[in-house]
Amino acid sequence: MHIRIINPNSTASMTRQALERALVVKNADTQVSAVNPLDTPLSIEGGADEAMAVPGLLSEIIKGEALGVDAYIIACFDDPGLHAAREVARGPVLGICQAAVQVAMTISRRFSVITTLPRSVPIIEELVSAYGADRHCRKVRSINLPVLSLEESPVEAEALLLREIERSTLEDGAEAVILGCAGMSTLCDRLTEVSGVPVIDGVTAAMKLAEALVVAGYTTSKVNSYNYPREKSAGCVVCA
Repeated sequence: MHIRIINPNSTASMTRQALERALVVKNADTQVSAVNPLDTPLSIEGGADEAMAVPGLLSEIIKGEALGVDAYIIACFDDPGLHAAREVARGPVLGICQAAVQVAMTISRRFSVITTLPRSVPIIEELVSAYGADRHCRKVRSINLPVLSLEESPVEAEALLLREIERSTLEDGAEAVILGCAGMSTLCDRLTEVSGVPVIDGVTAAMKLAEALVVAGYTTSKVNSYNYPREKSAGCVVCA
């Protein structure tokens, strides 16, 4: 089994971090690789960044298809290009937001999400609603720290996350907390230990779900919505 992690931004250190997290939790016989495009934003913080990242993301999936990759993980919590990615992939494609939400709904009845910047809050709220979990998600919180600062200031990031985890349980009534950025994945175990709250990392959740789907033999449905894109002639014009 070969699972490929695709970091849609172009920061290689974040790609390595996601890979390291996946290697910790993978099954012994699972091969995991991680890649990122070279011409996308350094971080994805908003709709414009997402849009610019999608072509490179799809290109990496097409390359993976040629290599026989069995499943893909999009390592950005905004799940950019997720539906488009499923159109070009044979095997399962998992977004870390959707995977984390599904795990949270399985192990708790109420959860909160903690992300980086306030501008990401409405994006995640819309995703949670689209995944059918808006009644279970009590709040999407922000530590008001840019994505790249998670690597630059890990001590500050951990302190801010712990504060919001505590607020999530006291003020939101959350029974679990989702980390709303792939760049937070290395902090997951420590945050769980210190806070006593189940803290869910989307990379871990997506990795284990991907393995389960591949073992079960599930592939992406090519009936209608996720069918491969139709081929179109280069010189085709539409006449009035």
